[in-house]
Amino acid sequence: MADYIYLLENRLSQAQRSALLAVREVARAKGLTVFLVGGAVRDMTSGSPVRDLDVVVQGNALKLKKDIEKAHGVITGESEGAQAFFVRFPGGVRMEIGSTLTVTYPKPGKAVVKAATILDDLRRRDFTANAMALSLNDGSYGLLMDPLNGVADIENRELRLVSNYGFIEDPVRMIRAARLMARLSWQMDEKTQARYETGKQEGYISAMDEFHRGYETEEIFHEEDPLRVLTRLEAEGWVKHLFPALSATKANVTELEKLRDLQGQLQMQGIHPEASVANFPYLTAKMAPKDVAALKKSFARQGFVAEIEALEDEAKAFATELSGKGAATPSQAWKLLHAAKPESILWVAHTSKNAGIQNKFKGFFTEWAQAKQKLPYTLMQEMRIVPELPGYNELLDKLFFELMDGKLGTVEEMKAFLEPYSPPAPPPPVHLRRPRAAKKDAKPAKSRKKAVVEGNGEGVEAIAASGSDEVSASAPSAAKNGAGTPAKTAAAAAPAKADAKKAAVPVKAAAPVSKNGAAKTAAKAPVKAAAKSVAVKPAAKKAPVKAVSKAPAKKAVKAVAKKAPVKTVAKKAAVKAGAKKAPAKAVAKKAAPAKKAAVVKKVAAKAAPAKKVVVKHAPAKKAVKAAPKKRR
Repeated sequence: MADYIYLLENRLSQAQRSALLAVREVARAKGLTVFLVGGAVRDMTSGSPVRDLDVVVQGNALKLKKDIEKAHGVITGESEGAQAFFVRFPGGVRMEIGSTLTVTYPKPGKAVVKAATILDDLRRRDFTANAMALSLNDGSYGLLMDPLNGVADIENRELRLVSNYGFIEDPVRMIRAARLMARLSWQMDEKTQARYETGKQEGYISAMDEFHRGYETEEIFHEEDPLRVLTRLEAEGWVKHLFPALSATKANVTELEKLRDLQGQLQMQGIHPEASVANFPYLTAKMAPKDVAALKKSFARQGFVAEIEALEDEAKAFATELSGKGAATPSQAWKLLHAAKPESILWVAHTSKNAGIQNKFKGFFTEWAQAKQKLPYTLMQEMRIVPELPGYNELLDKLFFELMDGKLGTVEEMKAFLEPYSPPAPPPPVHLRRPRAAKKDAKPAKSRKKAVVEGNGEGVEAIAASGSDEVSASAPSAAKNGAGTPAKTAAAAAPAKADAKKAAVPVKAAAPVSKNGAAKTAAKAPVKAAAKSVAVKPAAKKAPVKAVSKAPAKKAVKAVAKKAPVKTVAKKAAVKAGAKKAPAKAVAKKAAPAKKAAVVKKVAAKAAPAKKVVVKHAPAKKAVKAAPKKRR
């Protein structure tokens, strides 16, 4: 389904939108709901040009006349029986404002109306394509009401009667059907066509009243191609029932075609004249004056007659102004053409014999409009003049008029003209400098290395517990002194991921080596160092030692370290660290005396044959046996 809010905003001209807005405001002030109905909705849906607007309100529409006049609407006619009146808004907008009604026909052509809702009003209309409405009210703006599925008939380009007795009740609908088919190139559906032929044969048209006769005659002059519609109505035999003196043979066909071409040129430049006033003299060019007078008198909207009679005087006044000093330059003439009444412009452009005026119209249609192609959008972008800048559209108009008058011929002149409108340049961006990252392999001071190697084990423990880079840096120093343990050497086979990052999060590891808790120790080591850097090779297959998890593996090394002197432990740890660059965090916190190491050995021996558990990390049996050999 079409987006009717979009269609309301884009398919209607600016003048039509302004007229609808004025009616909406008046209806809201009166507390009435208002709807756009009829041909306007049909034309928007089908893609045809929207020629006039039909609006209904739920209430007595005649009470809005004074308020509409205050909103710059000119009342051109009225139909008291239908509770409707006709308005002319600025910009050549024609509108009919009526009440929502339900209609009954006791006799053909004799309507009896009553107030009703919008849906009842749609069900009493002529054709389904015209029985559609759009809400113009707040909260439901753009909502489509189509109780008779008129959209389907619009897609099929068909006219279908709302009521099977539509032509009998209101015979003027047969003339309206012929006029719409001539304009839109549509056809009637099969049943409607059969009833149409029956109505012609039975003479339903004799019941048409005077108001509708004058209304349908006037509508011929409001058509976009009135000569085509008039020819079709003559072929159907309806003109003799409308106004017998009116005929296509009495029209000035050549001038009508020129007038239509000129109307199209003006529309391309943003000027939308209503050509009905200019069409009238050419459609009645060969008619007798008395017939022309009688024709004007029969029109339902006498305001249209007043416009026809005032056309010549308004055109003369505009021609004088266009040829005066106030329109000497192209920009002045352009502004005047867009401010004048469109119907006067059309008539002057078509009838004036003044060479100066015709030259201005020639420039208006060709040369002046080309100045828009010279607008320096790239230069404006470089000068920071962008659409978001306040007054951007006004600046484009000023620049357009300067180019139209030929005052800005070079880039330097354009820069000088645009300089006052160029905003100052923004300040340069501020860049925050990040601190330099510390080098990964920074060498510690010699004094620090010496303190780690020659310390009594407490220094090693303190550095290992701190988790700093100094632990890994102290490993090569310990290697020089020849200290180390076999278990530490065996652990060199495991990859040490913590070396790359030089940091690890310390955790608490307090797991007992045996079930009786003889050798419970607490190891504070980084997570990754305790989990991956310690690996012990198996010593013998006969008595496998109970495997310890990642964190307790540290404790086996610590127990062995208690048997060896401090310097030996440090040396072996340094050898392993030098080979694989593993951090020295696995070194024992404190070196225990020889007696205490022997006690630990006995406890470990008792716990060894406990359970045969094989884990990813090997048992530390070999490390325990290797220590006494080193002492010998």
